[in-house]
Amino acid sequence: MSRRSFRRGGALLAVASLALAAPAATAQTAPADQQRQRAFAAAAEEFGVPENVLLGVSFLESRWDSNAGTPSTAAGYGPMHLTDLRAAGTGGSHHDEGGEDPRGDGRRSELHPSSPGPAPATPQLQTIDRAAQLIGTSAETLRQDPVQNIRGGAALLADYQRQTGARGETPADWYGAVTRYGDGSSFADEVFETLKTGVDRVTDDGQHLTLAPTPGLEPRSREDTKVECPRSVSCESVPAPYQELPGGGYGNHDLANRPQSQKIDYIVIHDTEGYWDDVLKLVQDPTYVSWNYSIRSSDGKIAQHVPTKDVAYHAGNWYVNSKSIGVEHEGFAAKGSWYTEAMYRTSAKLVRYLAGKYGIPLDRAHIIGHDNVPGINPAKIPTMHWDPGPYWDWSHYFDLLGAPFDHGFGLPGSKLITITPDFAANKPAFTGCESPGKPCTPRGSTSQMLRTEPDANAPLLKDAGLHPDGTPSTMDVADVGSRIDAGQRYAVAEVRGDWTAVWYLGQKGWFLNPRKAPTAKPAIGTVVTPKPGKASVPVYGTAYPEASAYPAGRTPQPIVALPYSLQTGQRYSSSGTVGSEYYYATKFDPAEHLVVKGKTRYVQVQFGHRIAYVNADDVQVLPAF
Repeated sequence: MSRRSFRRGGALLAVASLALAAPAATAQTAPADQQRQRAFAAAAEEFGVPENVLLGVSFLESRWDSNAGTPSTAAGYGPMHLTDLRAAGTGGSHHDEGGEDPRGDGRRSELHPSSPGPAPATPQLQTIDRAAQLIGTSAETLRQDPVQNIRGGAALLADYQRQTGARGETPADWYGAVTRYGDGSSFADEVFETLKTGVDRVTDDGQHLTLAPTPGLEPRSREDTKVECPRSVSCESVPAPYQELPGGGYGNHDLANRPQSQKIDYIVIHDTEGYWDDVLKLVQDPTYVSWNYSIRSSDGKIAQHVPTKDVAYHAGNWYVNSKSIGVEHEGFAAKGSWYTEAMYRTSAKLVRYLAGKYGIPLDRAHIIGHDNVPGINPAKIPTMHWDPGPYWDWSHYFDLLGAPFDHGFGLPGSKLITITPDFAANKPAFTGCESPGKPCTPRGSTSQMLRTEPDANAPLLKDAGLHPDGTPSTMDVADVGSRIDAGQRYAVAEVRGDWTAVWYLGQKGWFLNPRKAPTAKPAIGTVVTPKPGKASVPVYGTAYPEASAYPAGRTPQPIVALPYSLQTGQRYSSSGTVGSEYYYATKFDPAEHLVVKGKTRYVQVQFGHRIAYVNADDVQVLPAF
């Protein structure tokens, strides 16, 4: 862009309120599916912003989607992610909700601190006011009108550019303004990396946009060497405290020596249900719980709290905690919010780095959501959390991980399938995002519902653990009792026309899987079924050792079956055999900590929405043909 056009943008910015309707009219004259592309071009010209920079900023915030005027997890609205905390509301932390004990171990008292209260309206959470002022319109208009939202974002970006004092003649000159827009250099790095590669996609409301590649633009690298992160992301250390508390307790994690002491098998994806500043305060509270990493929504910035060698209290299941790394994402699954592209991208880079470092398979049996973690006993099942929720785009996330779900499938007719709904087109009628029973705003989801019969009106399945009263599961956004997600693998029980049934919590669960537009694909793998002579097999939420494995003076951890069973004739997807382990850590002195390893072997299975374990001596593992 020329220096002249940049000056022209500044002049137009001063009188933008006189030309509110013109860009909208220009966009409306374009073909129906290219109106948003024209809106970006018009706004870039009007405010003197390089069009590719404007497109890149928007893509990293919203993927150019309008999201039906609903807020993101960081209170952002529209394609340009203009933030409005007043309209989006506030939140605490998902660790404050319900009765889940994040540590997930009866050896120590549960930690349930109070919520931190409302988030403050920081400048990063209230950019819509300045954008509205710059173009002379209302915050409500910017929340609901994508064209005006793009104009407001372009005006704001140009305003930030003037404040930097940079000349703005080339896209590279806009690095400072982009950093300010996304509240961090990690966001700007991701934007410029996207400019280098280009993007072409169709939005949630059918708009086709293209960002042509611009070779030669290189993002900056982080310099902090005190953290365990890939060098291509912005990552800082915000340590969680390990200290003694009055009364003999301690918090908020356990020192360990992984992977020498225990192999790390899982990475658990969470959302915070709180805003960034409050989340960082909570994880630094020694009386609170902990997790290994947090990722900011606005720009994808990463903070590490607990070294990966140590065990954080995050998943509500001590076996999973001791074998996993917990990654929190600033967000609100309960509100049905959408997650930013900047956060998806840096999260995927972090998880890919950690998975490579520790040999963790990039599949949905090992990269799991908090909602996939089982309760350690029947009483804990109703208290388990369900984040990151049905609006986390697992398919897109695994594309970014370099492990897409559309590769490596089996032959037609395989008795094992991978769930693969189209995120944009799949919009289950969930309720309860804002208040109990109220329909959620329809939006893309990687979740599908299972029914008792091949009929869209048939009841949902029953979950004896989540609904011990025997009532069917519901469409409440938090109810995972009859839900399957993209990337998960299930054993096929039956096929009738366009409907497929899978084995799920001891039942057949039916979902629509049309041959012309399939929502699942054949997979290669193994399944488990009871050994001959066994009518049913117990199912467990942990893979703990037998009592005889514990040394003298160490009380064995109970092995408690869940209220489900694997019955003769049923098959469940297997993700491999694991040894039995229990990390005995009940005292502050790590010299007292001990990993107990038993002779019992377990097989991990996809038993419902959550993973589970069965004793390897009870089942046979078979290839899925």
